[in-house]
Amino acid sequence: MKFILAMILCSSVTGTCMPPVPMPGMYNDAYDCMMDGYVKAIEKIEEIGREQLNEHGLYIRFGCNPYQEQEKGLPSKFDIVS
Repeated sequence: MKFILAMILCSSVTGTCMPPVPMPGMYNDAYDCMMDGYVKAIEKIEEIGREQLNEHGLYIRFGCNPYQEQEKGLPSKFDIVS
């Protein structure tokens, strides 16, 4: 079974979270996905920076979701709808 990493940016100041953002690529197992999730969360925190993170109470959540191929024409739960 393959896994997809989805990251979520949240604010403790507003008590809200952005919609999940699926990251590119797939993982062969949950372990690899989780390990990379922690690495990517740290990278994102560094990108945001100390000042913005502290000012807005930002934090990162992530999950590793099993990937199931969709039948043609059916949207996956991560498809963006305009």
